[in-house]
Amino acid sequence: MGKVTIAELEAVAAVARHGGFRAAARELGVSSSGLSHAIAGLEDRLGLRLFNRTTRSVVLTAAGEQFVQEIAPALAVIEGAIENAGEYLTQPSGTLRLNMALGAARFVLEPLVIEYLRRYPLMQIEVATEDELVDVVGRGFDAGVRMDDLVPPDMIAVPIMSSVDQAIVASPEYLQRRPLPITPQDLLEHECVRARMASGGIYRWQFAKADNHFTLDVPGRLVLDDSGLMLDAALQGVGFAYLPERTVAQHLSAGRLKKVLENWMPSEPGLSLYYPGRRHVPRKLRAFIELVRERARTEDRE
Repeated sequence: MGKVTIAELEAVAAVARHGGFRAAARELGVSSSGLSHAIAGLEDRLGLRLFNRTTRSVVLTAAGEQFVQEIAPALAVIEGAIENAGEYLTQPSGTLRLNMALGAARFVLEPLVIEYLRRYPLMQIEVATEDELVDVVGRGFDAGVRMDDLVPPDMIAVPIMSSVDQAIVASPEYLQRRPLPITPQDLLEHECVRARMASGGIYRWQFAKADNHFTLDVPGRLVLDDSGLMLDAALQGVGFAYLPERTVAQHLSAGRLKKVLENWMPSEPGLSLYYPGRRHVPRKLRAFIELVRERARTEDRE
């Protein structure tokens, strides 16, 4: 078997990360056909198939999954060595890859991701949004962002926000047509925008008052799986929506939405940035961690 190059290992990791040749080729700066031939050549030399290819998808085989899991730590060490070599640069450079749920991305895009790009013009950021919890190391990400109770126990967590306050909101136009709900059970007589979770189930709205904690399967003819669409539906007068208060704050201030049942709303676990506890944290990630901590200190003072 011929010698396997680092470039070939990076190619395999990129195709696995993106689930296809086109996006991986863009990342690596090569052609899709050239990347496909390189992977095929490596498979021939290894004597095993790493990917199952169809006209619609490129999926790791069982052998490919094991191969990627085993080479990921080595590639991370090599990347760290390259980062170390650039420690004397005045600014971090390269690409920071982050994985997070779409809802989390809405929280961190402007105050963290965009601010990071403003501060460090030599940096690029790639944000992948997935509701399912993934192996950030095995998938080639530098860090992830999740709710505190979902952060893997073997990871180092840096708090972004201590809690996420929820709100039930509707447009003034909708409220003109219906009586205000006084208790959560009154929502059973209203139209609500329901949420489909990544697991496939319908989200049951949560309520808490004193020691009384319960969930409610609210009615509604519209079911969505994206908080941005739920917000749009509420603004259009479809009915009540259950959303993070930060998401609706500007619309509440402008009078486009109104809150109800404020005394019944719970706070959900906060968000944290998390990353593997390596001995060396790349400079590009250290800069992002410091920005997270700086933002958290600012919010604590407000």
